[in-house]
Amino acid sequence: MILKRTQIIFLLAAFFMLFFSFHGSSLAADRKLTVAGASDLSFAFREIAREFEKETAYKVVLSLGSTGMLARQIEQGAPFDAFFAANRKFVEDLEKGGFILPGTVELYAEGRLVIATRRDTGLKMTRLEDLRKNNITRIAMANPEHAPYGMAAMEALKSAGLWEELKSKLVYGENIRQALQFVESGNAGAGIIARSVANAPGIGFSDVPSKLHKPISQAAGVVSSSKEKEAARKFIKFVNGPKGAPIMKKYGFLPPGGR
Repeated sequence: MILKRTQIIFLLAAFFMLFFSFHGSSLAADRKLTVAGASDLSFAFREIAREFEKETAYKVVLSLGSTGMLARQIEQGAPFDAFFAANRKFVEDLEKGGFILPGTVELYAEGRLVIATRRDTGLKMTRLEDLRKNNITRIAMANPEHAPYGMAAMEALKSAGLWEELKSKLVYGENIRQALQFVESGNAGAGIIARSVANAPGIGFSDVPSKLHKPISQAAGVVSSSKEKEAARKFIKFVNGPKGAPIMKKYGFLPPGGR
């Protein structure tokens, strides 16, 4: 059967529409932004990532862990696009080493420490001195060697004059989420953890006075090796913007500078 010229044109047009529709959607699906972030961002960033995805063609992939370990991975060439640290010094040091794009470092939050316990234990922990109680045999916190919240917890205990007395009870999580899991599982009777992850089912908490430790100033930056630098910049701005900031506040973060 011989096709008419108009039929051929119609079939070719339909073919090209299908071809570009399929490949266009594939390209959109391939637009991925990999964000490395401190573990205290676990809950907040899942919500923020969903909101960012609604406004852009990017799929946000979160890689969450201890700030120190993520910083080392960036130095070793990990394929991250943006880095959100729980301590600004890690980002600033990476910038000095050429691993963070100059001029992209930006504060995004100030964190808070809390004392956390399981509600079903009936334990009331309103101040650090309560950790002396005999029925508290293990106290969870993030490892101060590489986790900023662990460093802050250690500072708070030292400021309160409790470090030497309690250090034999301390159990270290690799990051703040693992420290919370020790409390949730009952492997630790109490924990000194981030406020941002403490609002978990079955967990009660009380604030640790911020005067007992240095401010937990959290900063972000664009990774120099990123192939999505502009999108990484937009994600950082999004976190500090009108949609990201209320989510951060909901999970207990103070705005940059603690105001």
